[in-house]
Amino acid sequence: MGEGLTIGRRELGGLLTLGALALGSGAQAAEGPVAPTGDVHDFDYHLGSWTSVQRRMKKRWTTNPEWDEFPGKTTYVSYLDGFASVDQTDFPTKGFSGLTVRVFDPARRQWFIYWINSRSPQLGTPMIGGFQGNRGLFYGDDTDGDLPIKVRFIRTKFPPDRERWEQAFSRDGGQNWETNWTADFTRVSA
Repeated sequence: MGEGLTIGRRELGGLLTLGALALGSGAQAAEGPVAPTGDVHDFDYHLGSWTSVQRRMKKRWTTNPEWDEFPGKTTYVSYLDGFASVDQTDFPTKGFSGLTVRVFDPARRQWFIYWINSRSPQLGTPMIGGFQGNRGLFYGDDTDGDLPIKVRFIRTKFPPDRERWEQAFSRDGGQNWETNWTADFTRVSA
C-alpha cells in the first residue's frame, strides 16, 4: 500500500492478540449513549480497496470552523472468518497513515474498533458498537488535549459502492456533538 505504515503477519498477530485481550477484559465505554449490537458480517461490505475524500476540522470547538480537505486510500481485509477486520488508510498529501483493527465479540454482539496512527502508534481505548441495517453507530471515551470527551463514529453504507464515515466529539457526556472529521468513500473497481 504505497507509503506509510505496512503491517506484516507477525505485527497483525500481535494486534489481534491485543484486541482479544481487550475483549477478555470486558472493555467498555463509560456511561453515556448506548452502543447498538451488530453482526460478525457488518464489515464484509468494506472488503477491498476504496478512495476517499477526507474533511477534517482545522480547529475544534469553534463557532465558524474551517475544514481541511484531502484524499485517502484504504484497503480492507478480513481475518478469522470475519471476526477480525483490518484496514489501512494512507493520506498521501498528509504524510501519515492509519490502521484500524476491529474485533467482533459474539457474546456481546458488538465490534471493538481500535485506531493506530503512524505518527504516534499507540493502541487506545476502543470504539464499541455495531450496524443496524446500513447504519453503524460506535461510541468510546478519549481525551482532546486534557479534556475528557465522548467520541461517536457513524458509518453509513450506500450500496453498492459508497460509504460515509463521521467522527464527532462531545464535551458533555453525549448530550451535544461536534462533527470534526468526515470521509466519503468510493469503492475502487476491480
